Amino acid sequence: MIRLNNLQKEYKGFKLNVTMEIPEGRVTGIIGRNGAGKTTTIKAILGLIEPTSGEIEVFGKKPREFTGEDKKQIGVALSSSGFCMIFTIKDVIDVLKGFYEDFDEEDFSKKCREQELPFDKQLKDFSTGMRAKLRVLVAMSHKAKLLILDEPTAGLDVIARNDVLNLIRSYLEEDPSRSVIISSHISSDLEGLCDDIYMINDGKIILHEDNDTLLGKYGIVKVSPEDYEKLDKKYIVGTKKESFSVTCLVSEKQFYLENYPKAVVENAHIDDIIVLILGGEK
Repeated sequence: MIRLNNLQKEYKGFKLNVTMEIPEGRVTGIIGRNGAGKTTTIKAILGLIEPTSGEIEVFGKKPREFTGEDKKQIGVALSSSGFCMIFTIKDVIDVLKGFYEDFDEEDFSKKCREQELPFDKQLKDFSTGMRAKLRVLVAMSHKAKLLILDEPTAGLDVIARNDVLNLIRSYLEEDPSRSVIISSHISSDLEGLCDDIYMINDGKIILHEDNDTLLGKYGIVKVSPEDYEKLDKKYIVGTKKESFSVTCLVSEKQFYLENYPKAVVENAHIDDIIVLILGGEK
């Protein structure tokens, strides 16, 4: 579905350099701190910025080769974009009807009502959660093969975030061949949604794993400083040393369960992985 090969984009004080592949029927998460390069990667995929070098292919084509029909196969929700703030949902529907042949007004209206979005209120009077839901529903409104969602749950409360994630899950259930790229700095959003995750830091991919591997094989090992010196370190990915203990992120927790019975070995969540990779010692 998407292939990036040594994609590079340089700004003053920042350089993006990423390689990734996203096959059909996958939900891929891009995670990292604010400013790590997530949005730059997405904008390059969409052809909104020109890369300094490298290759981008979407549906086997370079973005500049896209036809109108190619573009209509992509649904996009960017946090920095949207419709004119004096529009109502009725105005949004008129725009979508004119632009997308596959726009399903009945289904779109039904989903807006299910999400309790007011049809007569101007978008400027929508809450943050309402705007986020509308952006995602618009991206889904024309049965696109590929959804690209940049921080779709940023700034939302837990209930609104769950509503947005359920919209994405329902969309995928309708057609398993659809693919989704979703960027977020909220790791819990990605744990139950994504098939694989890319972690970006300072413009570079520092980790790529299937979600099942991250949550199934990675783990947290806690030991005393003395016992840390005796550990086999071949599976240690990151460490955090404190006065009386050492916390390690490991890529094979079963190895430490079997060989170090005195160590505390726990499951790792994505937040743990981020903290110990980005904030720990290698």
